[in-house]
Amino acid sequence: MKKVGIFGGSFNPIHTGHIALAKSLCEKAGLDEVWFMVSPQNPFKQAATDLLDDSLRFELVEKALKGESQLKACNYEFHLPKPSYTWHTLQALSKDYPDIDFTLLIGGDNWAAFDKWFHHDDILAHYPIVVYPRQGASIGAVPQGVTIVETPLLNISSTQIRQAILQGESIHGMVPEAIEDLACRYYEMRSEK
Repeated sequence: MKKVGIFGGSFNPIHTGHIALAKSLCEKAGLDEVWFMVSPQNPFKQAATDLLDDSLRFELVEKALKGESQLKACNYEFHLPKPSYTWHTLQALSKDYPDIDFTLLIGGDNWAAFDKWFHHDDILAHYPIVVYPRQGASIGAVPQGVTIVETPLLNISSTQIRQAILQGESIHGMVPEAIEDLACRYYEMRSEK
């Protein structure tokens, strides 16, 4: 059976750290592919006001991953109810893709708050979870079905990128070259609204 890791996020915007992390997770967790699940509305970020439109964030992810055979842009959550609960997404994916084994990929910061996730016990019971380190997040002991993998920690954040664009600074090297100009244009337009 094909093994696919679900890497969810706002990707506001996607950056080189996300891509390096996904490649490392693919290898270390023994996955065939990693799907970048662009989230239209994270239940923990409902108050976010600097979120680029769903279709634009998805376009940036798609362009950024072009040529990466194991990494796929995914807008599956766009047709699911909002906010985007991981439990609903995993249930729907398993129904629509019965020939794929899905693994949830989350950072140590999300793992620290995992007990607050909608139906977190059911996710634990039915899906493997791979946790990767995040700066300042302590992972601690994990239950059966959860694997901790060591991955590179790249000091890049989407927030940094958005701030750099708004201040007219270069984002070269922070995002793939294929989306550098487009990301600048989209976020500049967003700030003018």
